[in-house]
Amino acid sequence: MRQAIKSLVLGLAAASALGLASPSFAADLAARPYTKAPPMLAAVYDWSGFYIGANGGWASSRSCWDYVGSPTARVAAVSEGCHDADGGTAGGQIGYNWQTGSWVFGVDAQGNWADLKGSNDPAAPLPGTTNRSKVDSFGMFTGRIGYAWNNALLYVRGGAAVVHDKYDFGFTGAAAPLSTGSETRWGGTVGAGVEYGFTPNWSAAIDYQHAFMGSRDVTFGGFFLAPTGVVENVKQDLDVVTARINYRWGGPAVARY
Repeated sequence: MRQAIKSLVLGLAAASALGLASPSFAADLAARPYTKAPPMLAAVYDWSGFYIGANGGWASSRSCWDYVGSPTARVAAVSEGCHDADGGTAGGQIGYNWQTGSWVFGVDAQGNWADLKGSNDPAAPLPGTTNRSKVDSFGMFTGRIGYAWNNALLYVRGGAAVVHDKYDFGFTGAAAPLSTGSETRWGGTVGAGVEYGFTPNWSAAIDYQHAFMGSRDVTFGGFFLAPTGVVENVKQDLDVVTARINYRWGGPAVARY
């Protein structure tokens, strides 16, 4: 019995010693090293790549007419006044962007149908008549330079413009015109816009362009008052405001620290 009690006392003493030594043993263990979390990556919108899209909006063509005689007999110009041909427009565009740093360079080709109509009643050389203009289509071929703030892009543009015009004049209120003319003319265009990328591939823009179409002689066919026809010198400018939506491929988003 005495031996059993001695063994029990020695066992309890050993257990107590181990319990007292545990904190010191734990303190001697190396602390778990701290690892800094990796920095967040900020997405960078990339404007590079080809794009195709649609547009729609409003346009206005201002035309000023001067009567300059007939195809066979020119006279000193007689002003017939100006009018605006206003209306809606819709079309599409295709282009390419190349981005370096925050600068974006590109080319853009745009073609639009239009329904721009306007008229005025000149006092001379034939009182009681109405001059009418219509633009049924136009195109823009431009280069673009822009500056990007991630997925927001501010740009300017410039290049060539082409417009298809139809003209007629006749007695005011008459159902049929006395004579008609038409032409396709080329000029220059400048403009600016702002574009916003709302997904990696889709963007929307508001775009303004002013086209300088210059002055051209337009020959109207003959009629009973002027069998050989008449010639009008027509000066034209065009203003276009459109909302655009584009789909771009190529140039996926990248990341930076």
